[in-house]
Amino acid sequence: MTLSICLTVNGVRKDVILDDPRVTLLDLLRERLDLTGTKKGCDRGQCGACTVLVDGRRINACLALAVSLDGADVLTIEGLADGDRLDPVQTAFIARDGFQCGFCTPGQIMSAVGLIREGEAGDDPERIREGMSGNLCRCGAYAGIVEAVLDAQRLANEERRVA
Repeated sequence: MTLSICLTVNGVRKDVILDDPRVTLLDLLRERLDLTGTKKGCDRGQCGACTVLVDGRRINACLALAVSLDGADVLTIEGLADGDRLDPVQTAFIARDGFQCGFCTPGQIMSAVGLIREGEAGDDPERIREGMSGNLCRCGAYAGIVEAVLDAQRLANEERRVA
């Protein structure tokens, strides 16, 4: 049984034929679309390494069946920057050393972007820690991650005031 779906991935329409309805969004992104920035960590929705935005909301790509996302808009770490201009969250992660080994970083950044866009980041570190609790870092870079999210949230607030 083959199924045809259409996704917009990082702003580009992708028509995909699925040979198996059990293919996850994570495997589709990594194995079929060669977007390997989204990481496969636990493959059980517990670590957050596979976090992407679907229709503007954070999801664990390892838990989402690709077939259920027909017509969806998917944003991965590869689509976050605008050419050479990094997203403010990416810039803040670099400035605040919000990573160590880097394995969890794409999922952490995508979760932070989602948290800010959802209006859930605020300016309280505890609120950010709670909002990011689905993303695990084995290296313990949490202090830098929280500071990066705070910086990116401040920048987003400043940009809203200017606009």
